[in-house]
Amino acid sequence: MSAARKFWYTSLKEIVDPEHTALVVWDCMNGLVKTIFNREEFLSNLKSFIKAARKNGVPVVYTRIVPLPKGYESAWRTFNLMQRYGVDSPEKLPKLLEPGSPDAELNAEIAPAGDEVVIPKSTTSIFIGTNFENLMRNRGITTILFTGIATEIGIDSSARDSSNRGFYTVVVQDCVSSHDQEMHAAALKALKTVSLVRPAKDILAEWKLK
Repeated sequence: MSAARKFWYTSLKEIVDPEHTALVVWDCMNGLVKTIFNREEFLSNLKSFIKAARKNGVPVVYTRIVPLPKGYESAWRTFNLMQRYGVDSPEKLPKLLEPGSPDAELNAEIAPAGDEVVIPKSTTSIFIGTNFENLMRNRGITTILFTGIATEIGIDSSARDSSNRGFYTVVVQDCVSSHDQEMHAAALKALKTVSLVRPAKDILAEWKLK
């Protein structure tokens, strides 16, 4: 009987091999970037990381929040937003990331280049209501690197969904952020139970070996 075929990766080098890795840049829109606790550091780190990904042939996929048409948002999500912003009716919710506004644009310092994909979505998971999973499967992607805003919301939800779907899931520790530093730190700690959480330098070190 032949030995069982090895079908799993056991080292970071194997996990982040550019041949089967994609990078997600989550919701880096101007209106969110300007609210985070470490804006300059975050932009500098992420800009360098995206540049390295492109150099190594790693596909880069961006997301953008596109609100659902009026009357089509779920009652629960509306209530959840009301709780978050401390208002007692949907009419009092702030107008955030309005399509066509400067706040809704992806930040110019880390914007898509060439034919990089931008996925419009209305939930906090990249897998819900999008064709992202099909795109990854079609391209032979087995590892997904997550970067962007906010750590405890979209990064957390998407990383958990990625793990549940069997992708090797890596959160790039110094390329994610939030408006709330305490929640950011707590989310990174929790994400270590369902994903790898690594600083950019660890991944860059492996890519330089290619």
